[in-house]
Amino acid sequence: MLQTISEWFWWDRIWLPVNLTWSDLEDKEGRVYAKVSDLYVTVPLSMAFLIMRYLFERLIATPVAASFGIREKVQQRAAYNPVLEEHFWSRSRNPAQSEIDGLSKKCSWTRRQVERWFRRRRNQERPGVLRKFREACWRFVFYISAFIGGLIALYDKPWFYDTREVWSGFPKQSMLESQYWYYVIEMSFYGSLLLSVAFDIKRKDFKEQIIHHFATLTLLSFSWCANYIRVGTLVMIVHDASDVLLESAKVFNYAKWEKTCNILFIAFAVVFMITRLIIFPFWIIHCTWVYPVLSYPPFFGYYFFNVMLVVLLLLHIFWAYLILRMLKKFLFGNLTGDERSDNEEEEEDSYTTEEDRGHEKVSNGSGLGGAGRDH
Repeated sequence: MLQTISEWFWWDRIWLPVNLTWSDLEDKEGRVYAKVSDLYVTVPLSMAFLIMRYLFERLIATPVAASFGIREKVQQRAAYNPVLEEHFWSRSRNPAQSEIDGLSKKCSWTRRQVERWFRRRRNQERPGVLRKFREACWRFVFYISAFIGGLIALYDKPWFYDTREVWSGFPKQSMLESQYWYYVIEMSFYGSLLLSVAFDIKRKDFKEQIIHHFATLTLLSFSWCANYIRVGTLVMIVHDASDVLLESAKVFNYAKWEKTCNILFIAFAVVFMITRLIIFPFWIIHCTWVYPVLSYPPFFGYYFFNVMLVVLLLLHIFWAYLILRMLKKFLFGNLTGDERSDNEEEEEDSYTTEEDRGHEKVSNGSGLGGAGRDH
């Protein structure tokens, strides 16, 4: 049964143009083609990226953060309360007033104490500046390395300047060593992002990020197997161009270099709009949508690849909306953080009573713990 499913899945008519078979993509006549088995190496490399990230964040990013004066903020932790803890995890992290009243009676606490407990408990779950700085540093180092590597691999290729050359001689286009490593490294990195999703910082666009990673890996895998490698390299370098500026802006934001952060953010917004909303749809998607049918009738793989590109384009439009909101704040107010992030709530308020404070001291004991601040 598995063999039957495999044969159906890899049926030539699904993924390749008419009159072409997988045998046409076998190494011969001095040409070397991408193979599905080549992608297996991305699994151990994804694990290697996780190890590299762990070492980088602790041996390099942490000392760099210290040089910027970035330290973990020490704040009071919420006292352990089984009733409130159960409600926090199973029902709501931000209970309504009616729920607070009920919890107040169960715990024999005042409403103010219950509200403060949930406020502190939510803050405990938010990542600290140091953690976010280290993550941004790691991504910045990867994206700038990948972008420079992509330029080195593509600057002398004709399809980098004329997208019609993407399909010149397709599909009998020999894979280059630079293309091989560019693909393998990018796919391994995105694979590591999926593996680390459980402990990475979760922002408001968490679901969109997951969709983006899956769509990117699907696109790269398909383009690898069907020898759409030339257009795949163009997709990667277009994405890396703006990601470099985004992560560098985050780094300086966490370091509180406001002017540098603002300049980089404006540069990022401009590059994002140009690469993701102009070059991506009007050059790359136009290239994959218009030129192939001039040589071959449309086939399933053609539609599948373009649908995945459109999914990425829709995500770009969503993020462009968030970027424009941030630009609006920057131009007409203060750019104080990331639209995708949750803000830390104030620990105390001016209406806290002495009775509340006394009860809190008894409940907390020492009362201090390490939790981070979110921007």
